[in-house]
Amino acid sequence: MEMEEGGTFYGGRAERHVGPPPGPPSPEKLDAGALFVLKSKGSWLHCGYHLTTSIVAPALLSLPFAVASLGWAAGLLCLAVGAVVTFYSYTLLSLVLERHAALGRRHLRFRDMARDILGPKWGSYYVGPIQFFVCYGAVVASTLLGGQSLKAIYLISQPASGGGAVLRLYHFVAMFGSFMLVLAQIPSFHSLRHINLVSLVLCLAYSICATAGAIYVGESSRSPHKDYSLSGSGEDRAFRALNAVAIIATTYGNGIIPEIQATAAPPVTGKMIKGLCLCYAVVITTFFSVAISGYWAFGNSALGNILSNFIAVGGTTLVPRWFLLMTNVFTLLQLAAVAVVYLQPTNEVLEGMFSDPKADQYSPRNVLPRLLSRSASVAAATTVAAMLPFFGDINAVIGAFGFLPLDFVIPSVFYNITFRPSRRGPLFWTNAAVAAIFSALAVAACYGPFPLFCILRARTILICDKLPKLHKI
Repeated sequence: MEMEEGGTFYGGRAERHVGPPPGPPSPEKLDAGALFVLKSKGSWLHCGYHLTTSIVAPALLSLPFAVASLGWAAGLLCLAVGAVVTFYSYTLLSLVLERHAALGRRHLRFRDMARDILGPKWGSYYVGPIQFFVCYGAVVASTLLGGQSLKAIYLISQPASGGGAVLRLYHFVAMFGSFMLVLAQIPSFHSLRHINLVSLVLCLAYSICATAGAIYVGESSRSPHKDYSLSGSGEDRAFRALNAVAIIATTYGNGIIPEIQATAAPPVTGKMIKGLCLCYAVVITTFFSVAISGYWAFGNSALGNILSNFIAVGGTTLVPRWFLLMTNVFTLLQLAAVAVVYLQPTNEVLEGMFSDPKADQYSPRNVLPRLLSRSASVAAATTVAAMLPFFGDINAVIGAFGFLPLDFVIPSVFYNITFRPSRRGPLFWTNAAVAAIFSALAVAACYGPFPLFCILRARTILICDKLPKLHKI
C-alpha cells in the first residue's frame, strides 16, 4: 500500500499532513515548564542516553536479592518477562505519542497524554500524582543510596587510625544532597544529554565491577557457603516473592517516557524506538550479568545491595579495597545523574508555577524563582532520605505503587484506545491481557513490602554496621 507524499502510515491507514512536519505546540501555547524544561532539540541518540540513565540505575544492584527471593527458574523468568513486557510497553507508548504528534497534538508530559486519551480527571488525579510519587521517590532513593555510597568510599579510604569525628549516614546524605543542589540548576532536560552519556558509561563500569567481583568472590577460597534454597515458611516465601516482583518492576521502571520523547526534535517518528534499542542493549547486558553472578556467588544470602556482600562479617573485604572503592565511586557518580533525570518532572511543574513564559528563560525574573524552588525541592528530598536509612524497601514500594501501573498497564490501555485494533485480532487481546495481569500483580505486590519492612531494613543497612570495622583492618 503506497502513501501519498507527506503521509504517515498508522494503524492501517494513511494520515496526510500539509506543510512541515508537526512539532511541539507554539511557544504562545506552552507554559513555562514545557517551554523551558522540555525543549525539543535532541536526536535519537540523546533519547537513548536519557532512557538508559532512567532505567539502568544502581537499583540493579538489588537484582541478586530479588532473584534469591524467587529462586533460579522463577527469578530469571521474571527478569526476562520484565525485559520483554517493558520494551513492548515503551514501544506502544512511543507509537501513541507519535500518532498524536502526527495529528498535530504532540504531548510533552505524561499527564497531558492521559488527559487527552482518558479524560481530564485521569490525568489530574491518577497519572499525574502517580508519576510525581514515582519520580520524586526515585530522587529520594537515589539521594539515600548516594549517601550510602559516599559513606562506603569514606570508610574504605580511611587510614587505620581511629582518630577523627564519627560521621553518620545522614551526614553523607546531606553531602550528596549538597552536590545535587548544584546539578538541579541545569536548566532543561535536553541539557543533560552529555551527563547522561557519561552515565551510560558509568552504569556499564559498575555493572562490570559488580559482576567481576561476584565471580572473584565465588571462585576464591574465602567464598561463602552457597545455598540456593528458598528460606522461610510458605507465607514468608510468598511475601518475599511479591517483594521481589516489585523490586524487579522498579528496576525496569521508567515513568517518564513522554518527557524523554519531548526532548526529541521534530519529526519524532522512529527516534524513541532507536533509543529504546540502544537502552535495552545496555539493560540486557547489565541486569542479567549482575543478577546471575551475584546470586551464583552468594545464594540466598544476597543482600539488598550486592556491594554489601563484598564485605564479610568482621569487616574484612572479600575483594581488594581499591576495587571496592572504585566500584562505589562509579555508583556514586551515576546516582547523581539518575537523581537529576528524575528531578525533571518536578522541575517542570515548579517552572510552570513560578516562571513567566513571556520572559527570557535566563532573565532575573525566571532565574531567581528557579534557583529557590529547585533548591527547596532538593532540600526536601535530602531530608526525607536522611530519615529513611534503608533502600531495598523503598525500591519495592515505588515499584508496587508506581512503576507497575505506569509502565506495565497504562501503555497497553493507551494503545487500544488510540489505535482501536480489531477485537478479533491478537493485538487487542494481548494488550488487554498485559493490562489485566499487571494490574492484579500491582495490587498483590503492594502487600509484599510491608510485612518485610523490618527484615529488609535490617538486611539492607547491614553494610553500615560492618563498614566501621574497616578501620581496624
